[in-house]
Amino acid sequence: MARAAKIKTPYPSVLETAKRLGVSKRDALLLSEMAERSERSGVFAIPGGGRLVRVERKARIGRNPATGEPIKVPAKKSVKFRAAKSAKDATVPQKQN
Repeated sequence: MARAAKIKTPYPSVLETAKRLGVSKRDALLLSEMAERSERSGVFAIPGGGRLVRVERKARIGRNPATGEPIKVPAKKSVKFRAAKSAKDATVPQKQN
């Protein structure tokens, strides 16, 4: 009897993820593959919903709200959500001429 191949990812095992999320192992494997792909490209697509996109924020000068003292805010990576056209059309009705 052949043993199943073990999936080698830096993420939790597919079986553990499936149990935690309450989804099938197939869906958990798909999510794991999407996460690995997005780690390289910086884009995570949610079918029919939109995309999570990694963006670089520049360093800037901010203010301490308590004292008003200027502080340096370092450059960092952040995530933005870009809604898909189908999601926009479903939530915001189109203008009627």
